Amino acid sequence: MDSWVGGSKSNARATPAQIEKVVHAIRHTPIVDNHAHPLLKPDYMGKYPLLSITTEASGDAIDDHLTSLAHLRAVKQLSGILNCKPTWEDVVSAIEQKRIEEPEDWTAQCLDGIETLLVDDGLDNEEEAYDYSWHDDYTRSRCKRIVRIETVAAAIIERHRAAGKKSADVFAEIALDFDAYIKEAVEDAEVVGFKSVICYRTGLDIGIGFSRDSCVEGLNSIMAQDTPFKRLQHKSLNDYFVTRTAYIVSESDTRFKKPIQFHTGLGDNDIHLAKSSPSHMQDFIRAFPKTPIVLLHASYPFTREAGYLACVYPNVWADIGEIFPFLNRDGQERAVRQVLELCPWSKILWSTDGHWFPETYLLATIQIKEVLESVLVSYVRNGEMGWKAAIELVRDILFRNSNRLYHLELKFEEIEDVSAPLSPDKYYSDVELLENFLKGRELPDFVRIYWNDFTATPRMRMVPFRKFMTLLDEGKSTAITLTKAALGLLQNDTAIPGISATGEYRLHPDFSSLKTGPIRGHISMHGDFREKDGSQVNLCPRSLLERAVESGAQNGLKFLLGFEIEFVLLRPATDIGPPNRFVLSENDGHAWSVSRAFADQRVSDLLGEMVGALADMGIHVEQLHAESGTGQFELVLPPLPPVEAVDTLLHTREVMYALATNAGYRMTLHPKPNPITCGTASHAHISIASSNGTKPAVYESFYAGILKHMRGLTALTYSNPTSYERLKDGAWAGGRWVAWGTQNRETALRKIEDSHWELKIMDGLANPYLAMGAVLLAGISGVEAKQDLIWRDCEVDPADLTENDRKELHVTEMLPGSVEKALEALKADDTLVDILSEELVERYVAVKEAEVSLIGKLNEEERWQWITERY
Repeated sequence: MDSWVGGSKSNARATPAQIEKVVHAIRHTPIVDNHAHPLLKPDYMGKYPLLSITTEASGDAIDDHLTSLAHLRAVKQLSGILNCKPTWEDVVSAIEQKRIEEPEDWTAQCLDGIETLLVDDGLDNEEEAYDYSWHDDYTRSRCKRIVRIETVAAAIIERHRAAGKKSADVFAEIALDFDAYIKEAVEDAEVVGFKSVICYRTGLDIGIGFSRDSCVEGLNSIMAQDTPFKRLQHKSLNDYFVTRTAYIVSESDTRFKKPIQFHTGLGDNDIHLAKSSPSHMQDFIRAFPKTPIVLLHASYPFTREAGYLACVYPNVWADIGEIFPFLNRDGQERAVRQVLELCPWSKILWSTDGHWFPETYLLATIQIKEVLESVLVSYVRNGEMGWKAAIELVRDILFRNSNRLYHLELKFEEIEDVSAPLSPDKYYSDVELLENFLKGRELPDFVRIYWNDFTATPRMRMVPFRKFMTLLDEGKSTAITLTKAALGLLQNDTAIPGISATGEYRLHPDFSSLKTGPIRGHISMHGDFREKDGSQVNLCPRSLLERAVESGAQNGLKFLLGFEIEFVLLRPATDIGPPNRFVLSENDGHAWSVSRAFADQRVSDLLGEMVGALADMGIHVEQLHAESGTGQFELVLPPLPPVEAVDTLLHTREVMYALATNAGYRMTLHPKPNPITCGTASHAHISIASSNGTKPAVYESFYAGILKHMRGLTALTYSNPTSYERLKDGAWAGGRWVAWGTQNRETALRKIEDSHWELKIMDGLANPYLAMGAVLLAGISGVEAKQDLIWRDCEVDPADLTENDRKELHVTEMLPGSVEKALEALKADDTLVDILSEELVERYVAVKEAEVSLIGKLNEEERWQWITERY
């Protein structure tokens, strides 16, 4: 059954334009900060450590915060905004300079985007901070006041103590004064709510019953002291003043009831952590059903409890403030996801908990937008909610829920210009990505949009840049319309049986993959296939790799991939044969890592130009050296997240092809260009990071999953009949056996260190999106099944093992010896077919069988020419 969310079908993937609207809403929705504290006056800023902007730690413990992830993230963000070096010392220096040279402008920048502040001004030493109304100059609407219950009670008690009142009636007098103050606040238009810090004082297990004797006893001990009284910390008294406030609010005859905010969860070491869970408040919540109750600070680490209470009680709301910026990003995202697990977003509020320093407001607002973009874009992309629903969620949480609950009667108007710089790890809209990309560059002539088909042929469409910008300016889709036959073609554009030129796909460019090149005047992107309605295309190779990444994330896994590009430079055959024919260079002592391979100035210049051009594009080559075969070299790319890594691999190849061609050479990825020398591979390095730490139990199960399905995976990594010319023992090519070994280049999987392993059985004729998507999904299936690594560490060439050795190491299966056998192994692997989808496997097998038939008609020389012309 199809489900519908927010007006869009849940299995229909949102278009880039729709996602851009969600991102726009996040960045331009004004913020009603429902819980904040006043800023310090300049004379008192030096009294408190700036390091406290991202931690509740104090005293000696605060120094350790320099090594917290929350602090490091704040340093990175603040240094980018302040245009200084990313060190704490430089950030502090830059902030101090702002305080001296432009304090008002800096405060305005830090509070930019905030509609209004609801200020709890009941902090200690209130004379050190500004009045709540002072902040009006920095918000679009006037700020309002939150009355702190314990501060009011303590001030009344101290007034009676200082007057020397010690009679038995002092409790009654204090109670009357307290009631009068709270009732006046209920009527005061400047007061929009109340706040309790009973969590800090005696815990959230608030007693409902009233014990007059206990309260009198507590007051008598306070009245007897000779020093001023500031801190109310007596169980009966604390419970009394909180419950009394709730009762007065509940019984007030005003049209709207003013909420009571409760500090819950996260706090400094003064807190009663065991009693800070809002689950202790159920009796209190039930006792005052007409009193609105706000659970502050995401109740961290009791976030799910807060979400539950807000879900099942109509008078409870969950605030998700203070965790921004006190948690690292992963923690913030988990907390947001946890509260949304159960709680309707109409019951969720947000606040900065900004205090003392304006930077607390700045970091909180930047980080909530980052996290909302990450979480909501993921939900929308996966079809878990519609894009319109996501926009409503954003506006409710950041503005409308607080506007309704506190009866602020503010008019919603989007912020037209948000001056605070965006964090580098945010999700950017397509327009913003393109604008940032083009800064400082000459405008291109053409935009290339690439896809890689089932034969691993790089294909692309070009759009004149002016036309492309017109589409963006008019809010139209930049997707390219392609025939559905695009994923059923051979290298010579022959359609496989059963494929016709009917039907259309949309190729949506991914602006995050933008690169200059591969030639002057061009910029390039890779794209995803989608149906006309925006839904996912199961046959899309790039989408398969994206699905693998998402599946890994659901299992607490993140990956890095790094590729080695082995390639051969062919020279023009000027003296023999037809024109435009290229041949292997003569062997002049070329060998692995020899320096003489760079003696030819033309070759050295070409390779240097490749590295330099790639660096200009932000692709930084890690190594370059000669390989064993004549004219053969290897270029090593850096580790990157999987989709980015494959995008980078394909773009790098395009740049290398173009430069080689312009220099009069032809570059080829032919797996075995010379039958008597080493073959040419595209080795893939894989590293795993688990949310539980990269433990052997995790990565061994991952690689066990790959080994279990390796025979079927070979159909995707060795995808062409020519690939199997490289499949040999004793050639450092990964051998012919399903095996792994530590630093063993004769095994299909080489363990390098911990979770960093190398897949050796892959060449440049494989579609890397399909191959790596399948490899990662196979490994993830091993993690899910907790697959044992029954294959043992093979320390020698598997071809040299005895029969007993094979049994002991479980090296008992050989890799398929041909693409036909590999395709049979793929079809026979039910689990792998299910992981990849039956539709994708059927199409892939059909393309490959047709390709085998086509190439099978060529003789040896024709086949060599066919491959070198196309790869």
